[in-house]
Amino acid sequence: MSDPVTDLLIALRDNVMGVTETTLATSDGLVVASDTTKTHPESMAAVAAATLSLGHRLADQGGTGHLREISARCSTGHVIVTAVGERALLAVVADDGLDQAAFRREIPAVTAKLRRHLDEDV
Repeated sequence: MSDPVTDLLIALRDNVMGVTETTLATSDGLVVASDTTKTHPESMAAVAAATLSLGHRLADQGGTGHLREISARCSTGHVIVTAVGERALLAVVADDGLDQAAFRREIPAVTAKLRRHLDEDV
């Protein structure tokens, strides 16, 4: 029996060129699900949660509204941390060939579906 949350993570990797790994975590850094081969999901969840927390503070200080995502563009790729409601986050690792237009198209639906699954689990 497949896990629908993991299936969503795999679908994101399959549907968006450049996405290589994903980790869904709680806002306090606990892994919910992951689709990883290189990164350590527990470490990614913890660092992503800290990053999102700092991002919330940054958005608050800047007066720019509710934080949706924070992104790091690196020498060979990207790490994008997206809020999934108030209690979770999605950390996405992508290579330098990330199709950013496809990512922008897909991520709202993916986060909405992940939120629904998390809400059902409570």
